[in-house]
Amino acid sequence: MPKDLFSRYVWIVDTIRRHGAITRHQLNEKWKKSQFSDGGQPLTRRTFYNYRNAIAELFQVNIECNPVTYEYSVETTGANNESITNWLLNSATMSDVLSGSRDVADRIFVEEVPSARVYLAGVIEAIKGNHPVKIAYHPYTRSTPTPGIVLEPYFLKIFRQRWYVTGRNVKDRKVKTYALDRITDLSIETADTFAMPDDFVAEDYFRDSYGIVFDEGEAKNVELRVEARQAKYLRALPLHHSQRESVHDAYSLFSYRLKLTPDFVQELLSMGPKVTVVAPAELRAMVTASLRESLANYGD
Repeated sequence: MPKDLFSRYVWIVDTIRRHGAITRHQLNEKWKKSQFSDGGQPLTRRTFYNYRNAIAELFQVNIECNPVTYEYSVETTGANNESITNWLLNSATMSDVLSGSRDVADRIFVEEVPSARVYLAGVIEAIKGNHPVKIAYHPYTRSTPTPGIVLEPYFLKIFRQRWYVTGRNVKDRKVKTYALDRITDLSIETADTFAMPDDFVAEDYFRDSYGIVFDEGEAKNVELRVEARQAKYLRALPLHHSQRESVHDAYSLFSYRLKLTPDFVQELLSMGPKVTVVAPAELRAMVTASLRESLANYGD
């Protein structure tokens, strides 16, 4: 078995997706020029078939063949599956590239991710089996961890390099969110199961939020005036899926539909004078109050 088997799967999926649709002959020609071909050896039909099955199981995507054109394409179901597939491929590709760059490791700097990997697999296992988890949680607001929290995990979300699990706190009977890197102990209650409420749609829970802070309030129409240079960054990395832009000579107006959560206010403040809140008045007041509090620290 090739030691770089996982990388081969990534290469096949990435190559097909970049082309949209590709025949097996075209894929084979590209394979022979790749680092996986052992000096130009072809990708045999049997090997390709085995790789397709493994890719379907690993990435939850299917490589389908059009019976009319005999072209292969990658298919996923739903927008969230598409984003998960993209994330997996990006992570796998980056891991593969970096693993081959250890000779220049002193010249490559990456952002450290909190150690959510310790409990990530356990939470995913609990989600798959609809099992509650019992956790000890140490928020920044407490000096010691809170033990014995029983949580029915509904879904996971990654935001700003941190993993979060959202679910129903059994004792409080409320849906809450916990950062995985603040969990100090976790066990899966395999003897118990739970059922998600019929009216709860995970994809909709944070739909109107900037990040991972949930707010019961209504979403507001937000308008930001953004300097032309800063606008380029927002085009490349939108703040929210509802983002729309109206371009003017020296600035752009960006509009959103979202809730006015504290993490959104902090994001606006981080962009300094390059961004001005036009509407709503409530958001202008929140930003202004925060700026005044910061200035008060330098009053002397």
